[in-house]
Amino acid sequence: MPVEEYGSSANGLPPCPYGRCDGDGWIPNEDGTVSKCDCLEPRLARARASGINSVLPKRYRGVSFDRPPVTEINPGAVQVVREWIDRLDENLEQGNGLWLMGDTGTGKTTLAMLVSKEALKRNHTVAIYSMPSLLTRIRATYGAEAGEESYDQFFERLCEVDLLHIDDMGAEKQTEWVLEQLYALVNERYERRKSIVVTTNITDQDELNQQIGPRTVSRLTEMCSESMVPLFGDDARQKPQLRNG
Repeated sequence: MPVEEYGSSANGLPPCPYGRCDGDGWIPNEDGTVSKCDCLEPRLARARASGINSVLPKRYRGVSFDRPPVTEINPGAVQVVREWIDRLDENLEQGNGLWLMGDTGTGKTTLAMLVSKEALKRNHTVAIYSMPSLLTRIRATYGAEAGEESYDQFFERLCEVDLLHIDDMGAEKQTEWVLEQLYALVNERYERRKSIVVTTNITDQDELNQQIGPRTVSRLTEMCSESMVPLFGDDARQKPQLRNG
């Protein structure tokens, strides 16, 4: 069962029951902002009930290849992401991943959100988490009471969604528990050939191995072998006209 009902129908028409949005619950305005569609709230309610966060953060709901901040991001990196999205269905079928790495504020999160947004529009299931928030959500399952989602149930959902999007991997405090949780999740998706999109500020191999574990790095490297995207440069958040991830 999809986490969200985003996507095009078989006849190519938008799935919005009102025909007002392209399926993501938001209507673009001429001034670059977005307005809430009437179909959004029911979709959000179903997403919350599913126990998986598949909702794009507000900042990224209007993200598009043809407007800032994407038009201000390194063109080579944007092209890699565009090509990955062009083959999105094939990539998800084969379990191919996308790994965006580099300096803070260079557009990693923005580009990753483009991938998740398109996957949702095509009616694929998506889970979107920052690494710290994902770990917090996992810890919360330890105290689950009768009728609440258990660790095993949540873990299975994370393993089965078509696309797992993890932002800021390596930003969490490194402990043995964190390393084991991260490895268990990445390894399970690796074995099931399930796609993953990851962003990280860490580029040094030794630091990566220390922060997220060599076994996890090895599997992510293989999953994302054709789409490891470096992004370097100044922090665009320090420039008022740009808002990159």
